[in-house]
Amino acid sequence: MDEEMDQKLEWLEAQKIEISVDLFAAAKQQLQFLAAVDRNRWLYEGPALERAINRYNAFWLPLLAKYTESSSICEGPLVPPLDCEWVWHCHRLNPVRYKTDCEELYGRVLDNSGVVSSVNGSCKSQTESLWKRLYPMEPYDLDLDKAMSETDLEKRTTTYDLLSAVKRQCPFYYQVSRSHVENDVFLQEAVARYKAFLYLIKRNRERSVKLFCVPTYDIDLIWHTHQLHALSYCKDMTNMIGKVLEHDDTDSDRSKGKKLDTGFSGTTAMWEETFGVRYWKAGAMNRGNTPKAVTTSPYGFLGKKLTAQEDVIKSPEVQVVEVILEIVGVKNLPDAYKGKVFVVFSKTQPDSLFNAERKLTILSESCGEKQVAMFKCEPTGELRFQLMSSKSRTLGFASLSLSEFLFPVTTLSVEKWLELTTPAKKGKVDDLSPISLRVAVSFTPPTPSPTVLHMVQSRPSLKDSCFFPLVGKARLAKMFTRVVDETETEVMSLQMRNSNDAAPRGDARQVVGVKGSGESYVLAEYDGSFWSLLDSKWSLRQARSHETDGPLFEIMGVRMVKVYSGRKLEYEPKHCVKIRSEQDFFMTAVEFSKEHPYGKAVGLLDLKTGSVEANERWFVLAGVVAAFILSDLLKKEGSLDTVKANGIKEESKENEVKLEEEETMMNVDVTTTVEVAAEKIDDGVKFYSKELNNIGGCGVGCGVKSGNMTEEGGHCGGCGGCGGGSGCSGGGGRCGGNGTTKISGCGGGSCGGGSCGNCSGGCGNMIKSNANEDVPLAAPEALNNAVAA
Repeated sequence: MDEEMDQKLEWLEAQKIEISVDLFAAAKQQLQFLAAVDRNRWLYEGPALERAINRYNAFWLPLLAKYTESSSICEGPLVPPLDCEWVWHCHRLNPVRYKTDCEELYGRVLDNSGVVSSVNGSCKSQTESLWKRLYPMEPYDLDLDKAMSETDLEKRTTTYDLLSAVKRQCPFYYQVSRSHVENDVFLQEAVARYKAFLYLIKRNRERSVKLFCVPTYDIDLIWHTHQLHALSYCKDMTNMIGKVLEHDDTDSDRSKGKKLDTGFSGTTAMWEETFGVRYWKAGAMNRGNTPKAVTTSPYGFLGKKLTAQEDVIKSPEVQVVEVILEIVGVKNLPDAYKGKVFVVFSKTQPDSLFNAERKLTILSESCGEKQVAMFKCEPTGELRFQLMSSKSRTLGFASLSLSEFLFPVTTLSVEKWLELTTPAKKGKVDDLSPISLRVAVSFTPPTPSPTVLHMVQSRPSLKDSCFFPLVGKARLAKMFTRVVDETETEVMSLQMRNSNDAAPRGDARQVVGVKGSGESYVLAEYDGSFWSLLDSKWSLRQARSHETDGPLFEIMGVRMVKVYSGRKLEYEPKHCVKIRSEQDFFMTAVEFSKEHPYGKAVGLLDLKTGSVEANERWFVLAGVVAAFILSDLLKKEGSLDTVKANGIKEESKENEVKLEEEETMMNVDVTTTVEVAAEKIDDGVKFYSKELNNIGGCGVGCGVKSGNMTEEGGHCGGCGGCGGGSGCSGGGGRCGGNGTTKISGCGGGSCGGGSCGNCSGGCGNMIKSNANEDVPLAAPEALNNAVAA
């Protein structure tokens, strides 16, 4: 108990660190700025970036120096051009070098006092006038088509490699560009964690402890925010440790045993020992590599953007939270059970995202090795913990409410002792103190969950069919396709049929939807050249792309959506597991808009299993109808390559009997694969095992060290991820069985800058033990450290 009190006092002491910047408000502004830069990706590389660096050195820094010397040269605040602000942003993120460069060139540190960001500077006209007066030959906004103008201005240039500095910062926005990051509670906790991070560094210096401290991404966001206020940062750091604290972002190798890996391991251990709380935090860990872009050129936006959801499909809006769970310790455990217990966790209200029991080891009972579980669930009900002996005897139960903390969001991290109840001993007085578990949970604020629907084919009874009341039309009674949600509740039935116009053309077709009430809708019509969807709000047609990897189809209308072959953007596989052959049947729907000129994934269509995942509510119905049509084309053409070559074409009526036979043959296959897909979705928990004193992080493949990650049900290892040596296990095909499976995976190389190393060796080695020892799923996605300290 004394140790716990000391740890709480250490945390309170850390919060006394003085910061002369409103980091909470400034962090929100930084996120807005990074989003603006990401919409202008020509600032990431190439001639435009080189010119931006020249403009920064030749024009912006001298202008800033004049302004900081005498603000009277401009009546209002100074507003930098976007390109110059971006280079300035990256320069300041090496605070020691920025301070040195400014002092060498201008005799003082050039601060941002009186400077307003270009993303919210409504008074930039005054800066533009000043710019034009000082630099008449150089436009205020970067002209991509104009060569650098010569001026009489003395060009004093920093020797710092700004080109490399910018490229190192480009991936950062992907790591923090998630909706929960802007949540007030998340950012407030990030500021508190940043102070604790600085406190560790301060304490290490006082005790001459050498440790390369590595932040998680929530801490790193606040650290960046602090550095952007150069004078305040220099002052605060000097007051705290007597010097300006460096921010070394030059090292990106997260492989086992390297500087980042050992630094993150040491930071985790020291944090938890000092403060008595967990360092890993939900929503703040490494997301893996930045997804490869689908295009290098931004698309313009056409049409009026609407957000209203079509009311034909009534799918409930589900909220989701990400959870990181660790069982830290157990107390008052009888001696007979010490070292022989584990915890089974579940939810008291199972949901569509998490509906299973999973097993975790307890750190204090596992000889220094622990597991950390990461999963997604709905923010409802309680997490339920069952303490079990190695002989499967139940020793007690405890629970932790999710809704208590999330409605409203009051805290995103909880670590506490939970007293166990033993149902078998109700009403009895026990002389022994009750057993307690120390449970550490962190979660993200609730956000909308993707809507997942499945299409399952089934042949309707003619007598019950509202479409075919006459036996004479039996030849048209093809398969109905049932659209069901994750709970297997039917939301609609779909059918492809000939147009019922008075004088239908031979190639005219319709997609008809029927709701449970029997109400029917014409959801799409084909006129021989393209499909018109949802009362002509959308049209589905073949894309005319000259790019090799360009879109196959376009869903044009109230929004601009292009459909690409394979898994793209956020659906891109984040580790080097062997891609299943059905990969060829994936298609990604990407929206292009003013906010996302380079594309945002809004849906994933799996034409093999008949599943549709929609990240946006407005895409649910359009995605289902498009997937239904494309699945029909795929059955006829046999592959996406053939579909791309032939475009959207319908077969004539004389082939209907053949098509009906094909649909019958496809029925078994599609139904079976849908069941398998649902089974995979049910797994949903990732486990990361580590030794307490050696939990090195890595880039993409594994969370920590090379410790074995285990999986319930005996899944094949697949590739072991990258950078973590041999320890990361894959999420390959299901092999069957309920035994404990320790999977070494194959991860053969290191990540270097975060890219996958070479995988060799196929599935991981599987060591099965007692079938009663149920071990949970392992998945080889990144959960580890952020960037270098």
